[in-house]
Amino acid sequence: MEHPENDDLYRGLKVNKGVADVPTVNPYLKKKLRREYTPSEFVEGILKGNITILSQAVTLVESAKYEHQQIAQEIIEKCLPHAGKSVRIGITGVPGAGKSTSIDAFGMHLIKEGRKLAVLAIDPSSERSKGSILGDKTRMEALSREKNAFIRPSPSAGSLGGVARKTRETIVLCEAAGFNTVFVETVGVGQSETAVHSMVDFFLLIQLAGTGDELQGIKRGIMEMADGIIINKADGDNIDKAKLAAAQFKNALHLFPLAATNELISFFSTCCSVEDSMLSTAGL
Repeated sequence: MEHPENDDLYRGLKVNKGVADVPTVNPYLKKKLRREYTPSEFVEGILKGNITILSQAVTLVESAKYEHQQIAQEIIEKCLPHAGKSVRIGITGVPGAGKSTSIDAFGMHLIKEGRKLAVLAIDPSSERSKGSILGDKTRMEALSREKNAFIRPSPSAGSLGGVARKTRETIVLCEAAGFNTVFVETVGVGQSETAVHSMVDFFLLIQLAGTGDELQGIKRGIMEMADGIIINKADGDNIDKAKLAAAQFKNALHLFPLAATNELISFFSTCCSVEDSMLSTAGL
């Protein structure tokens, strides 16, 4: 580009030529192609407990592409004989109830006992951008550093019921990889997250103090499916409120019809996951 300022008419004024724009991508950067595994190699890696291959297999299972779904179906079919040997625990509650922090505390107890833990954290997806933050893992600081723990955040992607579209298949892959305990953390809406109940052995409901009286407890359909209820964040000035909430929920539980097993909720307590303390435990 020529600058008219350099003309003799403008003697004494000197403008140097500019440089070309720097490319946003390094032209010398060589793209590293990821190796594509066959379904048999995926299954072999999963059975050996390879976390990297397990993560890639879960990505294939969650993918909406047709060719990925075919590979994922073959992987799941080959992993099914090695699944079903874990304890599955579903954890739900209102947003901010402390689900992720509680999982961090519960999970560390299990790791110290020598168990292998897989955590499937379901994050809500935006109805506008269709994206998801997938930030539940940031609340599990201690657990995320353990080699015997596998934390997989997944978007709900519009799926209702508190879990993702392929959560059940992901559980199968984790069990085949040798994880003998599986936590499924739901989105955290509090009322309609009942789909997870059919895929776990124990369904834990985490509640907060001050979220309603007995009438609110009766109206919540999710409480009919819970095997255990915890009143979380029972610390400091909130201890008395937590005990009052526990008493109110106990009164509401006696009004529920018995389940098919003729059993009421078997576990009820107040706790603080941050202080790692259990204030009171009561069987109903």
